[in-house]
Amino acid sequence: MTLRTLDSLGSLAGKRVIVRCDLNVPVKDGVITDDGRVRASLATLDAILTQGARVVVISHLGRPDGEPKDEFSLAPVAQRLSELLGKPVTFASDTVGDAAAEAVASLSDGEIVLLENLRFNAAETSKDADERAAFADKLAAFGDVFVSDGFGVVHRKQASVFELASALPSAAGLLIAAELDVLDRLTENPERPYTVVLGGSKVSDKLGVIGHLLPRVDTLLVGGGMMFTFLAALGHSVGSSLLEADQIETVKGYIADATERGVEIVLPTDVVVAASFAGDAEHEVTAADAIEETSFGSSGLGLDIGPETATLFAERIQASKTVFWNGPMGVFELEPFAAGTKAVAQALTEVDGLGVVGGGDSAAAVRALGFSDDRFGHISTGGGASLEFLEGKRLPGLEVLGWQ
Repeated sequence: MTLRTLDSLGSLAGKRVIVRCDLNVPVKDGVITDDGRVRASLATLDAILTQGARVVVISHLGRPDGEPKDEFSLAPVAQRLSELLGKPVTFASDTVGDAAAEAVASLSDGEIVLLENLRFNAAETSKDADERAAFADKLAAFGDVFVSDGFGVVHRKQASVFELASALPSAAGLLIAAELDVLDRLTENPERPYTVVLGGSKVSDKLGVIGHLLPRVDTLLVGGGMMFTFLAALGHSVGSSLLEADQIETVKGYIADATERGVEIVLPTDVVVAASFAGDAEHEVTAADAIEETSFGSSGLGLDIGPETATLFAERIQASKTVFWNGPMGVFELEPFAAGTKAVAQALTEVDGLGVVGGGDSAAAVRALGFSDDRFGHISTGGGASLEFLEGKRLPGLEVLGWQ
């Protein structure tokens, strides 16, 4: 079986189409600070609205633990979605209650409503399949067909992702189709040289990806907090830097496996070490094998790759035809420790081939550092879903749409 796409649903004119988007954007004091996921949903919504459908958008935001909480309301998202679509977006103040029913019943062809946060209902994320199915049936009553387009949640067996796709004629939206196309290019016959850049805080979060991609890549660049577990695996002291001591033996195994396969693992040659975790902390650059030889001694914290490493990583990225990057190189939120991440992002914009920013913190970082989305080959909205795909795991939200 292959993925069911929008075309499989036939004409949507006059039909009520429920669209599961991933509008889980950061909101501070009622203001969206990064609307990337809202923008990513526009292509599918435009395609459906253009057909004259009546569109019911559903999404989650944050983790409200199954009850309504003002700070997790989708109201700001409805406003932003309206601005980006250039047309009114009605907002229903509940998900399957009277407000939602009235808003859906009032829709005319070509109009759109956004229902309140799915996760205000505990059944959405329940471990009980019957509870999820009952909630999905309530949602299904609002539609004639279902379009799943929230790639960031397809690795979750949740009511709006899994059971709803079985309750109505269903298909994947344009965003999911595009994400899968890119991920397929990263795993099946990628153009070479193929480089994967991994960062972020914990190596344990990336072990599955490393294991699954090692047979497929030419070069692996390692930065971020996870680099210290790799450095420790080589026998280097890392001061008070983030270290997962219980993963050292596993990392040693990956290093040996990479050597046997002829895959080059490139680790930082220099590191920015600070006295404390703060933007105004005293800091200095030192060799990666001499972290405890700084003026901070064993209390020093490595918070970014150094300038020599940033140049090295950039050169490797620019020389590649396929690059996948997931995880910042340092604490990019603090200006003194953002240079490594910025160098990697800049290099990725200069790839003569496919350069992919792997969602999550990486996507937030490139936007925070001033890069526009269109400078990259692809910015994934997936985060965890992308990583699980690259680990070779089965994703229930895709399988229910026919993906094998």
